[in-house]
Amino acid sequence: MQAMADRLAQSAGTAWTSLAPVRRALQRAAQLALDIALPTLCVACREPVAGDGVCAACWAQLSFIAPPYCDRLGIPFVYDPGPGMLSMQAIADPPAYARARAAVRYDDIAKTLVHGLKFHDRTDLAPTMGQWMAHAGKPLLDEADVLVPVPLHWRRGFSRRYNQSGALARAIGKQTGLPVAVEALRRIRPTAHQIGLSRSERAANVQGAFKVAADRKHVIQGRRVVLIDDVLTSGATVDACARALLRAKAASVDVLVFARVVDTLKSPI
Repeated sequence: MQAMADRLAQSAGTAWTSLAPVRRALQRAAQLALDIALPTLCVACREPVAGDGVCAACWAQLSFIAPPYCDRLGIPFVYDPGPGMLSMQAIADPPAYARARAAVRYDDIAKTLVHGLKFHDRTDLAPTMGQWMAHAGKPLLDEADVLVPVPLHWRRGFSRRYNQSGALARAIGKQTGLPVAVEALRRIRPTAHQIGLSRSERAANVQGAFKVAADRKHVIQGRRVVLIDDVLTSGATVDACARALLRAKAASVDVLVFARVVDTLKSPI
């Protein structure tokens, strides 16, 4: 009886194996039908595009930030002065964080992506944007222990339903394997929108607005933190966040954003 059962099991296994090419063909056919019914769209302009990401026209308009740039602020230079050079801005007004990096310059296409994620429920943009950020910030991420997104105040988070910085942090965490401490840093008071404020007004607006939760300090203490945000303009928000993380005894704080505002290409000192 056992021998017969073994022979039946072997026959069934052989039949299942012989059907493997058929199963693969069916899977390919199903994927093709899905691609025809729901074509992949450019994450920026929503035109059909082959594969994931952006179409050729939008890709050509993205301004990816690559060396040479200020080692501290990540501001691009017009020529390569050699490794470790700092911009005049970094020397005159050094931030609390150690280094900042951005994937792209904040131009029209970048603005479309940021606003889509931030204001129009386009959470599907986060994986692609996070992939570009992970590439731009690889040296920072290779040394990091934990990712911390810039938090929203609970009122704004309730109305927006999600935190765009948290979505980016989770996308980067998924790609790198780094843990994401979503609740570690909190915005303890509401702040006005930074748009239209001067540099000094931006700094005053976020002063004392962030704090590491008492029950989450163990997640930060002694850890090398990479702070995640969507856009870096004056740097006031991430600087205030970095100060709060350092007060909670973080070993170091770096900043990684999707886009940064660059008024003009800077020269080193």
